[in-house]
Amino acid sequence: MTNAVSATTHSATTNAGAADSASVDEAALRAAIANCDPAPLLMSLIHVTGDLGLLEEFGPRLEISVPGTHYQTANSNTLPAGVYPADVVADIRERAVELLVGSDLTAAMGVPPAEVFADMARVATSQVVDDEFVPLLLEQAGFVSDRRNVPVTVAPPADFDVIVIGAGITGINAAIKLGEAGFSYTVFEANSDIGGTWHRNLYPGAAVDTPSHYYSYSFELNPEWTRYYPTGPEYQRYLLSVVDKYGLREHIRLNTEVVSATWSEGDQRWQVVIRDAAGKTSTRSARAVVSALGMLNAPNIPNVPGLDSFAGTVVHTAQWDPALDLTGKKVIVLGTGCTSVQVVASIVDQVASLDVVARSPHWIVPERAVVNDVAAEQRWALAHLPFYHEWFRLRSYWFASDNLYRLPRVDPEWAATHFSASAENDMVLRNAQKYLQDNFADDPELMAKLTPDFRPYAKRIVKDPGFYAALKRDHVSLHRASFAEVTADGVRTTEGEFLEADVIILATGFKLQFTTAIDIVGRDGRSLAQVWDGGEDPRAYLGVQVSGFPNLFVTSGPNSAPNHGAGHNITSEEQVHYIVECLQYLIENDHQSMDVRPEALAEYNARVDEALDETVWMHPGGQVNSYYRNSAGRAVVPCPWRLVDYWTMLREPHPEDLTFVTADRSPDVEAVRS
Repeated sequence: MTNAVSATTHSATTNAGAADSASVDEAALRAAIANCDPAPLLMSLIHVTGDLGLLEEFGPRLEISVPGTHYQTANSNTLPAGVYPADVVADIRERAVELLVGSDLTAAMGVPPAEVFADMARVATSQVVDDEFVPLLLEQAGFVSDRRNVPVTVAPPADFDVIVIGAGITGINAAIKLGEAGFSYTVFEANSDIGGTWHRNLYPGAAVDTPSHYYSYSFELNPEWTRYYPTGPEYQRYLLSVVDKYGLREHIRLNTEVVSATWSEGDQRWQVVIRDAAGKTSTRSARAVVSALGMLNAPNIPNVPGLDSFAGTVVHTAQWDPALDLTGKKVIVLGTGCTSVQVVASIVDQVASLDVVARSPHWIVPERAVVNDVAAEQRWALAHLPFYHEWFRLRSYWFASDNLYRLPRVDPEWAATHFSASAENDMVLRNAQKYLQDNFADDPELMAKLTPDFRPYAKRIVKDPGFYAALKRDHVSLHRASFAEVTADGVRTTEGEFLEADVIILATGFKLQFTTAIDIVGRDGRSLAQVWDGGEDPRAYLGVQVSGFPNLFVTSGPNSAPNHGAGHNITSEEQVHYIVECLQYLIENDHQSMDVRPEALAEYNARVDEALDETVWMHPGGQVNSYYRNSAGRAVVPCPWRLVDYWTMLREPHPEDLTFVTADRSPDVEAVRS
């Protein structure tokens, strides 16, 4: 290994340019060095100095291990994954003072070559980082922008226009990448502003349960996050800032609902009917349609007898009224998923009484960072130390992604004699059970009510924002039941209890719809809802394309959610990248449309089903009612692949799996190009 690497092109998100040393706030720099994370600090030192000898100096002092999981328990000889020994941390901070104080914080080294980057990633994570992960890490950590795979020799013609449905995290991403690739596009958003989930979710305590420094665009890193897990309003502000930076407003039509989309075989275009806020409908034509609606949109309102007779206030968390005052009220919350625990932890100090009704509790794990603010010193380091932010993001991703791939997988031999699915799954179980024991050792009845009867990961793992602490309060009660009926003044549960209430909060999530709420009609006159059996059995190629629906791309499609780790943001970027590559392939090859071969769709889904059959999503070990599964018990939401596998699959279109209609032949003749 050489001891220095010259500067190369790097992400524009890092403040790695030259600066007058006199302009560097020395007090802030010293404070940051004393408090920021040591691993990205060490990497920043290498970028500033260009000295790879720092890897050789510090690397051998770390306990490099194969990737495990963040549920591993430390022993006397082993530190938790990614944690540096105290003496190494002290030496890194001392070296940083020596090298950075008085420096102008200019990066002598930009993005290193792949083999050097892999060595740096190994030291940054204290784990083995195989070469297959390097391209993904370079992109997802923000070192480089996503790289085009289809050769770009032809600019998109003006009449190759694209309609994007939805202006949430994926729709915004699609708008940016389509614009950068030169495609004309319009985004239709039914709501009054952008943001999707984070525009709608205004309930108390609404927050992202994926780390903020990772749950953001890889090409738009934000050093100013105030929380390690951002609140809903802060995340919405981030999305708004991205929209403004890229000038997307002129392309977005708010308060405009897409009613239907019909494929016209004659002119090889989609005819899209839209409806504005006044109820007026009109038709727009587009060469391609991208659905960026997500899979969860319509609130799931339980069908409970008497719900309309309640004399107080009934509110679903997705339809929250910010004017609702809970002070001194008797409140019932239905549900114990991610939303419920956030609401309960947030309103417990306001209400007179709080009854939490839970039919099926989730496994809940501790996560201190959920409620932690990002210290000012950390934010300074993220904003000012060259490449510190990228390495910080890389670690956030690494320890919450494919490290966790084994956790929901079933080991048949282990599962035959254990409640948990595997030795790895058992680590999560023991961690969650210990957390229960630590909190409720003096209340075995409450502990029993909070203990699920299914394996960890069969439903979403919940990170505790203060829910357990709230349940210990004298005015809070947990009921292992559901609603049997609602009366004018309260709720009777399925266990026969009557609970008085002034306010009923439905934290019951959303209906799983994918894109079936819109009437999308394809090549054979069949609607997507028909093909997907009303949304009960959705199947897509790569989670994106459906046979018979040319030039339709469904993001957040069936079996594409990264349920073992990471977040929706990586799926969004992967799928948008694939869509842009597909559209570029069309114009490069003078094609008007592409469709998926039915046999390719069937073969892909056969592999999906085979891989899913090895998971707790299909073998939960108990009776599980989860949006992950349809009424027949098939897991329709989770992606069965590692994130690196799915990322690789979506680098470019696979022509052998597709059919095409060429521009120089009659539209009813399909041409296949390999």
